[in-house]
Amino acid sequence: MNSPPNLTDPLVLFMPSGKRGRFPKGTPILDAARELGVYVESVCGGRATCGRCQIEVQEGQFAKHKIVSSLDNISVMGGRERRYVDKRGLADGRRLSCSATIEGDLVVDVPQDTVINAQVVRKSPIERTIERNPAVQLCYVEVDEPDMHKPLGDLDRLKAVLERDWGWEDLLVSQHIIPTVQATLRKGNWGVTAAIHQDLDSSRPTIIALWPGLHNEAYGIACDIGSTTIAMHLVSLLSGRIAASSGTSNPQIRFGEDLMSRVSYVMMNPDGRVAMTKAVRGAVNALVEKVCREGGVDQDNVLDAVFVGNPIMHHLFLGIDPTELGQAPFALAVSGAVHSWGSELGLAINFGARVYVLPCIAGHVGADAAGAVLSEQPHHQERMMLMVDVGTNAEIVLGNSQRVVAASSPTGPAFEGAEITSGQRAAPGAIERVRIDKDTLEPRFTIIGSELWSDDEGFEADAARLGVTGVCGSAIIEVVAEMYLAGIMSEDGVIDGALAARNPRIVADGRTWSYVLHQGTQKILITQTDVRAVQLAKAALYAGIRLLMEKLGIDHVDTIRFAGAFGSFIDPKYAMVLGLIPDCELAEVKAVGNAAGTGALMALLNRDYRREIEEVVRRIEKIETALEPRFQAHFIHAMALPNKVDPFPKLAAQVALPPRAQSSPGGEPGQAAPRRRSREERTARRART
Repeated sequence: MNSPPNLTDPLVLFMPSGKRGRFPKGTPILDAARELGVYVESVCGGRATCGRCQIEVQEGQFAKHKIVSSLDNISVMGGRERRYVDKRGLADGRRLSCSATIEGDLVVDVPQDTVINAQVVRKSPIERTIERNPAVQLCYVEVDEPDMHKPLGDLDRLKAVLERDWGWEDLLVSQHIIPTVQATLRKGNWGVTAAIHQDLDSSRPTIIALWPGLHNEAYGIACDIGSTTIAMHLVSLLSGRIAASSGTSNPQIRFGEDLMSRVSYVMMNPDGRVAMTKAVRGAVNALVEKVCREGGVDQDNVLDAVFVGNPIMHHLFLGIDPTELGQAPFALAVSGAVHSWGSELGLAINFGARVYVLPCIAGHVGADAAGAVLSEQPHHQERMMLMVDVGTNAEIVLGNSQRVVAASSPTGPAFEGAEITSGQRAAPGAIERVRIDKDTLEPRFTIIGSELWSDDEGFEADAARLGVTGVCGSAIIEVVAEMYLAGIMSEDGVIDGALAARNPRIVADGRTWSYVLHQGTQKILITQTDVRAVQLAKAALYAGIRLLMEKLGIDHVDTIRFAGAFGSFIDPKYAMVLGLIPDCELAEVKAVGNAAGTGALMALLNRDYRREIEEVVRRIEKIETALEPRFQAHFIHAMALPNKVDPFPKLAAQVALPPRAQSSPGGEPGQAAPRRRSREERTARRART
């Protein structure tokens, strides 16, 4: 058994997993990673020959984690590492974790391009027919050759024939094209294809690209920049066909798992904004390269791009300091739609390509929420629709054709595993579904990468191959809800220690109790602290929803839509048992996947949708939860499962809910209810601010 860490030893934080620990100076970083259960690949046995164990040290002050990380806190290169660099080379900033040792506090990033068993990015392509009216049109023309008797310039003759043959009047020309016009015309034997961009009908059309001869390829990208995941579609502007879709982890996570941590990083580090902007644009460019490679498309043929993202991602992508979004009144630098150029944003697409960013709704309800609204169209519904995007900061939209309101709630990263003892992101080996027998209290579960349940024949082989590594977000919701349904914990979220005499899976854990979900080489526990983290997250979300319902004067919703990658894998029944969402017919609760990305795709393929969402956003009413006096009361009631005061008759008709009675913890370990309530009140006040 390892001795407890010395509190004077250096503190090491691994990203993007968020796992941390103290280790003596001189400890190889690879050994520290393995001790914490951080996956860092190494196939050479630590001899510095395979190069699979690469890491990067992040520099700066990480206030949330109380770490000042510096390159001075890692050992200098030794002989083995230098031999590897001389023979194979290492990218700037990279080190081999088998050779580099810990000499002080460190924030260590495990680059995702070195991880074979990487996070499963689960944002999928859409299946929808979108009427095309793109902002870019290809026009082939044959230009008259120069005539000494008609001294009109080559570019002017090109513009004249575009007006004659295609009706384009008063054309502008991107500056980068002007020096190449003559060579392009002659290379095409006076036949050329021009790409014309016109977004607003009132704006002047612009030649943004020019090719010799007939050119019939024009593509666009629709991209959703999430705080955890970046998802992208590559689509033909001529046919509407999606050529490729892909996603990747947002590399900004090494600067902070939640949005406020990233704002804090900018505030604490002078170059923080630049570093995060560079990181996200680099990830976007890597995705552009990937989807173009997979779709067999030349990146120079990407002529238009549409982006969505929450306000902080929106600002950082555009190179805007997000500091004002970290404090009241949460002022946006720009709320309306942004029209820009790919070259200005450093995008690896055609130099003349244009960029459109959907408008933001409010300080913490961003362009991603606008994209989801465009996709799901609540403003065209007669029934009352609730849209929820569950993330580190949940975005909520509620309404119908008469009125639409929106809010955000600070749920934090608990549903992504960051505040859960055995939590992790969605990767092979992570538990994703959980069921608990009410009579025996025994669990069964599935893991990502296997179709089998843990009590199925053959599961052990899959578990040996994949490992059972932790609990991802969908399982976190299910296991807490199942513990409640099985009577393992009370409606107030207190694990019943009296059940330890009935089943050894209920174990004492200090002054509280925990539930052993999996007993293997790596024990997976659901602790009282884990339950409390889930309660706090779901209470913040539900309180925000209830405030919107009050603003509209309604006591129920007709239909619910879960947006986002995470929402696609939430079981509606367990979300309602947990009290994450209000009572509703379960058949009316649906996951709509990456609705924000779908909205971006709609705006890419049809510029009329851009006008629609700009007009709708101006009409959406934003409710600031931090200013609402009723938030605290809703928050405290929502700490119970499903809720202390709100009825759930439609859920109760389909699910056998435990009787509403507060049970005691049982046994000696436990928490006193009065003290718990005072913490809830303090937490509610913090959530509002």
